[in-house]
Amino acid sequence: MSGTRIAVIGSGPRGMMVLERLVARLAEQRDAADPLDVRIFLVDAVEPGAGQVYRTDQPDWFLMNTVAGQISAYSGVPDGGPVRAGAGPSFGEWWQAVDPEGYPGPDSYAPRGQYGRYLRSVLAAVQESLPPGVRLRCIKERVEDVVRGAGRYRLTLSGGERLDVDRVVLATGHASNELTGREGDLADFAARHPGLRYIQGGSAADMPLDDIPAGSRVGVIGLGLSFYDVMAALTLGRGGTFVEADDATGALRYLPSGTEPVIVAGSRSGMPLHARGHNQKPPTYSYRPVLFTPERVRAHRPWGPLDFAEHVHPWLKAEIDLVYYGTALRRAHGPEAADRFAARVRGAADHGVPHVADLAGEFGLRDQPPLDLDALARPFELHAFTGPAEFGRVLRKEIEQDLANAAEGNVDSPLKAALDVMRDTRWVIRELVDFSGLTARSQRDDFLGWYVPRASFLAAGPPSIRLRQVLALLDSGVLHIVGPHTRYDMDEATGRYTVSSPRVEGSALAVTTLVDARVPDPDLRRNTQPLAARLRERGVWTSHVNREGESRDAAEPYDTGGVAVTRSPFHPVDHEGRADEGMYVLGIPTEHTRWFMQVGSSRPGMWSDFVRDADRIAEHALEAPAASAVVRGAGEQQAERRAG
Repeated sequence: MSGTRIAVIGSGPRGMMVLERLVARLAEQRDAADPLDVRIFLVDAVEPGAGQVYRTDQPDWFLMNTVAGQISAYSGVPDGGPVRAGAGPSFGEWWQAVDPEGYPGPDSYAPRGQYGRYLRSVLAAVQESLPPGVRLRCIKERVEDVVRGAGRYRLTLSGGERLDVDRVVLATGHASNELTGREGDLADFAARHPGLRYIQGGSAADMPLDDIPAGSRVGVIGLGLSFYDVMAALTLGRGGTFVEADDATGALRYLPSGTEPVIVAGSRSGMPLHARGHNQKPPTYSYRPVLFTPERVRAHRPWGPLDFAEHVHPWLKAEIDLVYYGTALRRAHGPEAADRFAARVRGAADHGVPHVADLAGEFGLRDQPPLDLDALARPFELHAFTGPAEFGRVLRKEIEQDLANAAEGNVDSPLKAALDVMRDTRWVIRELVDFSGLTARSQRDDFLGWYVPRASFLAAGPPSIRLRQVLALLDSGVLHIVGPHTRYDMDEATGRYTVSSPRVEGSALAVTTLVDARVPDPDLRRNTQPLAARLRERGVWTSHVNREGESRDAAEPYDTGGVAVTRSPFHPVDHEGRADEGMYVLGIPTEHTRWFMQVGSSRPGMWSDFVRDADRIAEHALEAPAASAVVRGAGEQQAERRAG
């Protein structure tokens, strides 16, 4: 490894895991006959070691949605030796050690800034454990460009410095998109009307929310995770407080500061994102699917691209139903009955997708309501309301029921336990759908158009406290949720935006600020990040196009917008179809080429895809001298990997 120079661009969780694996692997080589001579550059425009999303100076009201005990940024658990790359505490263990009195426990949801401080401690441990001959330099600047020449890469930094390196890892995370279509129209409307504001989607911690006047009405697009961040910033961030109600209901009451705006929110469903079930699973818990496995799916479709609705979803739904009815059986008739039921379902699966609900009826669960993902994700779809008061009553009932389910826990609640399957089997879905595993039409319509929005709504929610806060804000009048199929219109006559639901009579409210509380969908074609734009313009980065169909003639190409990369270790594929083997692209920029790249951690001691992806990049980046880095046809490279 004489004279090897490696740049890691982006130091959020993905970039940090690559760094951790690089140093862990180098430490394993420290007794080699040849001395090490490696320089690593960690470059981040916001905060090296934490990145933008987890920057440590953000307010504590921005929360994570995974419990502290289930998160680790180390690839291995403590082993009795010093904390170092490859062996370190989980986030929960670290938090308890640095703040034993303030640590709320492994099942708590931490402020994102606290996780950033943990990531910074990982960086410090990595720096302290660098083996002889390995140097790490952290640079707080933006990378403006990366240009390949003579077997090396030249990085141009925002401060004017240029770095020449042999390997480049790009883990650049979220980026802003060029505003087009409806979003572009809404932004242009604000630009033409003094006094209006349009705030583009992104991280709420980086939005100019403090500029919104007290008492004004602010429209919010979306009721997902970012909505809760915006809600917290405009209430807790304005000095408001939540207190326990004086009665025995366990409800919260909101005490306004008087400096809040009035929040007018909505979404297609009209329902705030469901709460996570109270955690009842240990940090090292790993769900092992019984029905929904790559082998079972492929046994019935051994070749060619899959159709998500026909080949994938039936097995996934059967797995969800197995946990749903099995949990209900365990609660009603005990664990032995649940075990017999599971065995019966496994046997039936040998002959195709089992009818789990029918089998549950044979075990005495005939009155258990079926689990309907559409009805859960769109609870008001078939309803119309005479006015905001009626919708408000129905909305409250839905939220209260969701909180009751969440309180039962993610093991004891049939519903929350079943919905956790959608999280726990993401690795199966990735194995089946990544790299055009689906037909182009099915990826666009069935998977991204139908399943992904429902999975995000049902299985990626906030802690219960957020839904309790929603109820308190609705009671206080600080928050209005207008209803399903929310419209955001521009009224030229008044020069105001109007937020309304066509399903709720009299719901229209005029607002002077519109906040898009949706995280921008990764799309290389519209990415405005300077580095991504330059790589795109030169054809170094290209958008992955799914050309798969039921037959070659029937395929209608689908341009996904995700950066086209090879399989592991994820080299970008250029406009001529060549893979650049000295460059790696990991995480969010490759979304839609791969799926669910926003994951930001692994469970303690478990080598999930999150760790394996980083380790494979580290292995490849260290396995050969710089002179061997070549650009090859993607087909040639992937053929070699299949042969291997």
